[in-house]
Amino acid sequence: MKRILWAAALAAGLTGPVMADSPVTQLMAQEARALRAVPGDRMASYITRPEIGIDYSRDWLSQQRVGTLDENARCLAEALYFEARGESVRGQFAVAEVILNRVDSTAFPDTVCGVIHQGTGRKYQCQFTYTCDGHPDNIANKTAFDQVSRVARLMVAGAPRRLTDGATHYHTRAANPRWARAFPRTATIGVHHFYRQPTQLSQN
Repeated sequence: MKRILWAAALAAGLTGPVMADSPVTQLMAQEARALRAVPGDRMASYITRPEIGIDYSRDWLSQQRVGTLDENARCLAEALYFEARGESVRGQFAVAEVILNRVDSTAFPDTVCGVIHQGTGRKYQCQFTYTCDGHPDNIANKTAFDQVSRVARLMVAGAPRRLTDGATHYHTRAANPRWARAFPRTATIGVHHFYRQPTQLSQN
């Protein structure tokens, strides 16, 4: 522990010994508490997640393998199919960013499937319309599903999220939800506007 404190002191530009009640020690204690509050599986994903280069084009995406989708990637692919299959590749990645940003937020469930199915079964209470609109969720277009499956696999594997600036919400241009007046808009891609949830607000 002393070695860690000394390293922290050097990083902070200090040259003398680190006292138990020093600002560096207090800061490290705060960070340690915050890290302990992060679930182990989420922490592991932060540590092991690779950085993946993305070219938001159909040609580039078609060269990526689909592979076998795990449970979270499958949930994400289905959401992209029903929410954004008519969008551009960029638009599909943007919707995926929103879902994964929610996974990382304490205001939402901490798995992809949990985020997507939050409120499912309660009329007008679901987060993603296709999960509670009463229509059967049939995947009829295999080509479209293969494309969104590639997007889903890449995003779950750790592709960078650089399109929506941390957005946690979106809606189509045709909609005008009440919450959009209070949330800062971060991007417009295709038919969707994207927003970041203000930290002072909470929404389930």
